[in-house]
Amino acid sequence: MQQLDLFYEGKAKKIYHTDDPDLIIIHFKDDASAFNGIKKARIKNKGIINNEISEIIFQELAKENISSHFIKRLNDRDMLAKKLDIIPLEIVVRNVISGSMAKRLNLKEGEVINNTIYELCLKNDKLGDPLLNRHHAVALHLATYEDLDKMMEETIKINQALKKLFDSVNITLVDFKIEFGKDKDGNIILADEISPDSCRLWDKTTKEILDKDRFRRDLGDVIQAYQQVLERLKNRK
Repeated sequence: MQQLDLFYEGKAKKIYHTDDPDLIIIHFKDDASAFNGIKKARIKNKGIINNEISEIIFQELAKENISSHFIKRLNDRDMLAKKLDIIPLEIVVRNVISGSMAKRLNLKEGEVINNTIYELCLKNDKLGDPLLNRHHAVALHLATYEDLDKMMEETIKINQALKKLFDSVNITLVDFKIEFGKDKDGNIILADEISPDSCRLWDKTTKEILDKDRFRRDLGDVIQAYQQVLERLKNRK
């Protein structure tokens, strides 16, 4: 597999064409950002850890018959994946009250809720990734109702699988965000990454934060927290 030209660079990853038009190489960077790019830093080895965590998670999701763009991890920082037409929407899944939702609605962080909250956001940094409803998404020609139904069906399955996985290593899956894309056959499948960059993860016993909030909130020991998540996943029984 030959890596060709760079065609997209995001906050935490670079994406390259390959000599197969249906495949891409995703390179995980050490860059960290928060608050729509206002706060930035470089955290040594973050990309390496996120690449390996994402590999483990995508492999576990595949066991639950959840399709993703992941094919294989090529090396410490690079992942081979299917090339998708990304749907410019994020789905945020909230199992526990935290983060922006707690601030927005003046709720107590850490409050366990009886239902799961699903939020739809437009992927647009300039607009601050605003909340949408499904009717907005269809009116803006971002997706069809059928697309949204499929995305939600997969999201519910993903949440169930991830909660089970993290529960097995004594971690609470507080919330996470995911995105989807369409492959060359029009199938909607999971894209991007799943890592402490895109999830809130708390130790079940101590409530220690093991995710990107350590960077957002200047708590320190960011890479140690990410490494702890990786080691727990690798050593789970």
